Amino acid sequence: MAQAARVLWPGGRALAWRLCGIPAPGLPVHSRAGVAGAAGGRSPAAIAPNGSRRLLGAAALALGGAVGLYYTARCHLRSQDLRAERSAAQLSLSDHLQLTLYQYKTCPFCSKVRAFLDFHALPYQVVEVNPVRRAEIKFSSYRKVPILLAQEGESLQQLNDSSVIISALKTYLVSGQPLEVIITYYPPMKSLNDQGKEVTEFCNKYWLMLDEKEAQQMYGGKEARTEEMKWRQWADDWLVHLISPNVYRTPTEALASFDYIVREGKFGAVEGAVAKYLGAAAMYLISKRLKSRHHLQDDVRKDLYEAANKWVAAVGKDRPFMGGQKPNLADLAVYGVLRVMEGLEAFDDLMRHTRIEPWYLRVEKAIAEASQ
Repeated sequence: MAQAARVLWPGGRALAWRLCGIPAPGLPVHSRAGVAGAAGGRSPAAIAPNGSRRLLGAAALALGGAVGLYYTARCHLRSQDLRAERSAAQLSLSDHLQLTLYQYKTCPFCSKVRAFLDFHALPYQVVEVNPVRRAEIKFSSYRKVPILLAQEGESLQQLNDSSVIISALKTYLVSGQPLEVIITYYPPMKSLNDQGKEVTEFCNKYWLMLDEKEAQQMYGGKEARTEEMKWRQWADDWLVHLISPNVYRTPTEALASFDYIVREGKFGAVEGAVAKYLGAAAMYLISKRLKSRHHLQDDVRKDLYEAANKWVAAVGKDRPFMGGQKPNLADLAVYGVLRVMEGLEAFDDLMRHTRIEPWYLRVEKAIAEASQ
């Protein structure tokens, strides 16, 4: 009703057309003159007696209100139709894909991909990879998880790297380009890291390959696109590296973390027992090296709290998500990374000592509603 009230005057008709993205036709002369009076010459209302003038004015006002309400309703219905068409088109595209995700459940990069797939209601099968033998991914020369196999008709594509998987699938859903074409936009590049070990990186992995019209429809402006890319990269380059030092911070926390990993992962009975105790001891020691490598504070909780509050400040108070009224790819990435700590002491501390919980619960709810 508030929107209808704003278009009760004749100018509201033109506004309603603009909201729908339709050029506004000219208003009828008698309607314009009846309300505005004789703007360019003497209208019938200008020479009528006072009573007739008031009657004509009231009639014109009623007509303007009716026209405004009509075009507001038409605009609203048209926008609903467009949303339904977009949803139907996206559903049609997703129906063409058969997805299989190879993962470790407790891996933050894998959790990012699941958050994306669930929010976009993309059905997928999960193959839990044994982290010791990794026999489930012996078909792949790329030996990290996540790996996503996407069957599109007769074409089977392998997508590697969590951010590439997300960018490629989002590009597919928005543009409808063939997936086998889209993945060529993210070529792998091999290089040596500081330790002399060969690593694979992917070009353009935070970019969605959209044309100008598609990008405008999705983001509304360059600033929103740049912001999303910046924080997606922040989740990969910084936030992820705070997880291990925090969940393996003490021997007790390390043991609790590996108990969770063994329960949720794919281990044999002997492997599980060995992993729980030897793995916990090893990761407790390794976490100290990670703290030094990433220049973390002595109390690594402080770095985690600062990161969470920095993210909340970036989202701001005027929008529920960084994406506005719904989570964008940065929201899903940050949520996916943090979610792997659920049930652990580090997660409870994070919720208790930072401002992130309301945002976290909103994303959780949005994903649950979208995947129903």
